[in-house]
Amino acid sequence: MTLRSMTASAALLIGFTAPALAQENLCGGSGANGQWIGGDEASSDIATADNFQEQMALVLGGNEYVSLFSLSEGAEVRMEAAGRGSGDPVIDILDASGSVVISDDDSGGNGASRAETFLDAGTYCVAVRSYDGGPMTAFVRVGRQDQQPLTEGINVTADAGDIVDGSCETATPMGGLGSSATGSANETPFWQFTLDEPAPVRIRAENETADPLITLYGPGEVYIDENDDFDGLNAQLSIVDPLDAGTYCLGVEALSDGSAPITVSVDLYDPEAALADLYARGEAAPSPQDETLVTPLGVLEGRLRQDVQASTDVTWFSIEMPENGLMLVEAVGTDSADSWLVLFDDLGRQIAQNDDYGDGLDSLIAARVPQGTYLIGVRLYEGSQGFVRVLAERYVTP
Repeated sequence: MTLRSMTASAALLIGFTAPALAQENLCGGSGANGQWIGGDEASSDIATADNFQEQMALVLGGNEYVSLFSLSEGAEVRMEAAGRGSGDPVIDILDASGSVVISDDDSGGNGASRAETFLDAGTYCVAVRSYDGGPMTAFVRVGRQDQQPLTEGINVTADAGDIVDGSCETATPMGGLGSSATGSANETPFWQFTLDEPAPVRIRAENETADPLITLYGPGEVYIDENDDFDGLNAQLSIVDPLDAGTYCLGVEALSDGSAPITVSVDLYDPEAALADLYARGEAAPSPQDETLVTPLGVLEGRLRQDVQASTDVTWFSIEMPENGLMLVEAVGTDSADSWLVLFDDLGRQIAQNDDYGDGLDSLIAARVPQGTYLIGVRLYEGSQGFVRVLAERYVTP
């Protein structure tokens, strides 16, 4: 290598690493390893850009890709991510402090993400991750509303059928708390329910074939909240603060099949049931002392194994790490079992999570952990079945 090429390489390296140092505090730290969507900070001002800005994002398993952009003045902005092949991206838009401004999964249609909102002047991050936690390649685009979109939008999908028209004025009554109703998004795009007194509510829309998206409006069609994928492709809204008595409107859209029947239900929000749902999905861990949910496996001296008749709800085990070291946990399935693993410490902090490793459907977690109690959660994906053998091993520094 010549001195000139060495100097050029060093300059390139400095040019690549220096922005990361300047960005370490952007978006609450999420922007530290982000890439300016216009190539550099000056070209990433969407308010003044002649056209949209776009990047290709490589999302590694369990990680996220972060695109940075800025606005020199407030603007209506569209932020999108479309996966290549079967990639299903999820996006979070973060402001300079790291607070989530808006999130989306499938509003771009056909698994793509799309979020549109007014943003004040400032710096923002588009954090892109894979819905199933696996590796993915995606295109990320940020532009103003007057610029060309990347995605088709929620009303144009491969199997959605006709575009749905209507408003809350045409909503179909379904009753009050405890009521449910069934209809396709094409036939019944809006449902109406009534609260006789203030109450916290849980609203569900179920049929993964349809992939429902629900939006809740209050009296006067005031927007309250929305959700797409909560439990698989089913949607759920949990309104913890009591809603006032009155009539509410629920918009229902299908992101896959607009003719598929969707069952909508409105129930009283139950915090204990909500916590149980988190445990069942592996998004939170129960106490290691909860004998009704957790099976103790004892001290991990060297190697432990446990056979599990796993289901789509997480089965929990506790294990004792007698000293600092490397813990390796595997979930090896039989038949068509597609396993999923998660590891928490005894305070409820997630250590690691994995779906597929290698070329198969088995799961593996390897983590350096201190002495203490840990919780292992294992489940199967919808549609798979069979036994799962959980294997735990401990390695220590010689």
